[in-house]
Amino acid sequence: MRSQRNGLTQQSAAPLWLRLLRHNLPLVIFLILALIGMGTVYLFFGSDGEADLTTAVTNNAPFLDPAASGEPAKPVLQRLTQSSTPIRIGIIAGHQGFDSGAVCADGLTEATVNADLAERLAANLQARGIRAEVLDEFDSRLTGYSATALISIHADSCQYVNELATGYKISSSAAAQSNRLESCMESAYGAATGLTYHANTITLDMTNYHAFYEVSSETPAIIIEVGFMYLDRDLLTTHTDPVVIGLIDGVTCFLESNG
Repeated sequence: MRSQRNGLTQQSAAPLWLRLLRHNLPLVIFLILALIGMGTVYLFFGSDGEADLTTAVTNNAPFLDPAASGEPAKPVLQRLTQSSTPIRIGIIAGHQGFDSGAVCADGLTEATVNADLAERLAANLQARGIRAEVLDEFDSRLTGYSATALISIHADSCQYVNELATGYKISSSAAAQSNRLESCMESAYGAATGLTYHANTITLDMTNYHAFYEVSSETPAIIIEVGFMYLDRDLLTTHTDPVVIGLIDGVTCFLESNG
């Protein structure tokens, strides 16, 4: 009993911090090891490590910014269905519902040629998921007509003038983007048909075309005379695929440039 009392007395005489240390020795050892570990990590991944990380990110910058790679960016085509407003293409079949237009000696009429091309253009656009509608020359729907584009299809004289009376011509309204529509149609139609642009025979009937003043002022509009019914007759009546393709390509060019 005496020895036990002595032992208790000696323990009580020990400093408080030493007694706490003895009771929490495992925790103290853990903290020491943790500090050593943190110091090692800091020394290993200190300033040099940060520099290496920065270098790595910089070296891989092309993956973050395509422009930094020096390679041209791949073009991204805007889908027509993503347009802010529904696409609507109006197609006037020249003279339809009004008169015959130019008439050939054998009875072929301009109105017939125009209607065939207008219907085929509309059908092809519709097959591509684009809303397209054929309108008469003086269609009641033209008043205030609002559309992505309006195209009036006509053909030129069926009388022989000279060997230069071949080709096509276009005139546009004053509406915004009409010039772009005209430019697209001019280049696409010429490329598809091989016809020359016949600018010197554009008349006041084209530049002051009545529909330009009837439709909405925001509707881009053009009138195109697709060829002369004398020298270009075969292209306009028999082998018409290039004509239709040229019209489609002109519309598509405009829609893509307007996307």
